[in-house]
Formats: sequence, structure tokens, C-alpha cells
Amino acid sequence: MAEVDVVVVGAGLAGLAAARKLIEAGKSVLVLEARDRVGGRTEGAFLDNGVAVELGGQWIGPAHTELLALVAELGLETFLTYDTGDAITHRDGHLIRYADESFGLPEESLMALGGMLEAIGELAESVDASAPWTSPGAANLDRLTLDSWLSSQTDDEVALKFMRLLVPALFSAETSEMSLLHFLFYLKSNAGLDSLVATTGGAQEARVVGGTHLISERMAQLLADRVQLNAIVTSIDCHANHVGVSYIGGEVTCQDVIVALPPTLAGRLRYQPALPSLRDALTQQIPAGSVIKFQVAYSEPFWRNENLNGFALSMDEPFNVVLDNSPNDGSCGVLVGFLEGHFARTAATLTPSERATMVVGSLVKYFGEQAAHPLQIVERDWMAEEFTRGCYGGRLAPGVWTQYGPALAEPIGHIHWAGAETSSISNGYMDGAVRSGYRAAQEIIEGTQS
Repeated sequence: MAEVDVVVVGAGLAGLAAARKLIEAGKSVLVLEARDRVGGRTEGAFLDNGVAVELGGQWIGPAHTELLALVAELGLETFLTYDTGDAITHRDGHLIRYADESFGLPEESLMALGGMLEAIGELAESVDASAPWTSPGAANLDRLTLDSWLSSQTDDEVALKFMRLLVPALFSAETSEMSLLHFLFYLKSNAGLDSLVATTGGAQEARVVGGTHLISERMAQLLADRVQLNAIVTSIDCHANHVGVSYIGGEVTCQDVIVALPPTLAGRLRYQPALPSLRDALTQQIPAGSVIKFQVAYSEPFWRNENLNGFALSMDEPFNVVLDNSPNDGSCGVLVGFLEGHFARTAATLTPSERATMVVGSLVKYFGEQAAHPLQIVERDWMAEEFTRGCYGGRLAPGVWTQYGPALAEPIGHIHWAGAETSSISNGYMDGAVRSGYRAAQEIIEGTQS
């Protein structure tokens, strides 16, 4: 039976980042990954023309400092997301072009939205991102769904419809599926709503040349045979003087374990002794978002000829968030878009061909007949991925933060938790995943030194 200091379960960004920190501290490490690849919720693919696209997480913003440092350390490069020209809002069958921050909304709705966003910003500032359940008025904030709070703030239907479009674009979940406290925490963790929705200067500012999956692949190359693929972990058994980790095909003993899985998947492992009820109940209440991601390729980024930046939002269509995802050299055009929340769950019942028809039909409405004949469409249904079961991350419904929040990242004996959902900074993003891996590794290092 193999023996190491630390076993890391999951070879996504969090697990691999943790493993590197532990090795730097002199620990022996084994990373067990259920898939036949590393990267977790980042995944790369190639179009038929050889252009790299990202099937999972892809954007990096200026606030993602730990991730940017890691990218540079690994010898990777970034390039700016195309953001020149007008954006489009599709509403009531009409296209509205805009080049400001209005999202093409009518003035009265923009005023109503501004009032809501101002109140949201003030509330978010009051949240303690390191312990949301201790925030002033946390119990009241956690009793409400985000949707019920929004409805209490305005009766402007356009402003409400815009927020019910924007929130799924961030969470792949509906405003009725999360608590107000969770929404506010997420904003505080990610430098505010303006940063989350912006391209230049915001969370969508840059991409990695060749794809973000290269970050994990470069880390895995450095870890070499310390990463074992196709190793589906089934149980973690904590004994008096060691921990046993069983996986299909083997078993390994260690002193500490880092479980770097989405909380809902972490809850599916068998633990002996059983986890405290608070932690176990928590994992049952953090479902992943529902999203199908599409890359739609054309011979050229033709929308740029019309001075459009490729960004489109629709208040009418299921395929309602689109951005320019063309390669940096402009050798072809690529539009990336999403079916999210209830639209994704509905579309998952369709065939790939039916979904492609839906997607192209929407793009024609946004960008005209040139969008009718793509060279290729690549989709990834993250809900169907066995070892992910949804993206972008987990969400907390009313009552979960205040009742179970302390159990999210708190170690249990020699079991430590990592993953983007456990980070108080950049929660839900690749930067948050890396930060969580560093934190979990440091817990073990400091525990050994104490």
C-alpha cells in the first residue's frame, strides 16, 4: 500500500495548487483525479481549424492576482478579450446598440435599476466575506431569496427582467434559487457587481493564450507521477495515527487529506467516522449551477465590420449571453454563449441538433444573416459531466449561510477542504480555486509546524 504525507482528491486548479505548495514545503503528495484529464471545471478543445477554445472557465480579471501570478510563473501568456465597438441588447424583438453602461435600457428602467444597484452595493459592503453569517443583519438577509428582495425594491418590469437575466449569467441559477445574503457575499468576494459584469477592467478582461486548461496541465507536468488519473476516490477513513484513502484500483495512507471537489461531490464520498452532521447537511444544500456552454465558429469575426464588440444580451431568448471569443490573431471568428439556469435545464432535454438550431436562431437575431451558417458549433453540457454535475459553482439558498456556513471550509481533523466555493476572495472563480488550494495547504503546513 502506498504511503505519502498528503493525499489531494481532485486535480483541478485548487487541488494542483495545493499539491505544489505542499511539495515546496517538503511534503510527499499524491493527487487522485477521477477523470482522464486534469483541470476540473476548466477544459480545452480545438476547433476543426486548429483554434483553441475553452469548454469551461476561461476569463481572468485584474482582481485575480493569485491566478495571474501563477499564469506568469508557469510561463503562460494572456491576451485581452475583444471589447471594441458597440454592444447589443435584444428586447421585445428589437435590437438596441449602446456604447455606454446603460445596457440599452430605457431611462426610467435605468433609474429603477440604478436605485436597486445602489442599495445592493451598500448591503454588499456590510458583508464579512470571510464569515458571512456574522455580518450585520445576516439572519434577515439570509431569510430572503434574491428575487423576493428585488421585487420589493421596484415594480419596473424591465429593470426586474434585466436583473433576472444578469444573475443567471453570473451564477447559472435563478434569482429565486439563492438567498440575498449569498448574492451579497458573492459581490463582496469579487470586488462588486461592476467588476463581475465588465469586460475591460472586469472579470472578463483577459484569456490565456492556448486556453486556461494549460494552467492545470503545466502544474500537472511539474508534479509528474504525483498525479494519478482515472482514480475515482470512494472513501476516506480516519484512524488514530493515519488516514486511509480508497479509490477504484487502489488504496493509499497519509497523514492529511485535501478534498478539492465541489461541495456536492465531496458529500458523495464515504467517510469513516461519519462527518459531523453540520458538514454533511451543508453538502446536501450547495447545488451546482445549470449551464451549457457553446463555441460558435465562423470564417471571420464579421460583427466587427459593423463596429460591434460581439457582446449581446437578450431579454427574449433562452440563449441570452454572448461574447466575442475569437483567437487573438483574428484568424477566425468565434462567439461564445450560454444557456443558463432554467433555460439550460430545459435545453438539456433536447438533442444537440435541436440546441444548435436554437443557438444559431438567436445569433441571427443579434448579428444578422451572416450568423446563420457557422463553420462549427462545440457545446459542453456541464450538468451532464459525471465528476462536475454543473457549473459555474455552488449556490446557497435561504438559511444555508447562517445555519451551516461555518462548516464550508473548516477542517475536520485531518480532512481539509478546497475548491472555488470555499474561498472568501474570488469565490466561484479560477482565482478563488487557486487561493483555496493555497489556504488548505497552509493549514497542513502550519499544523505540522505547531
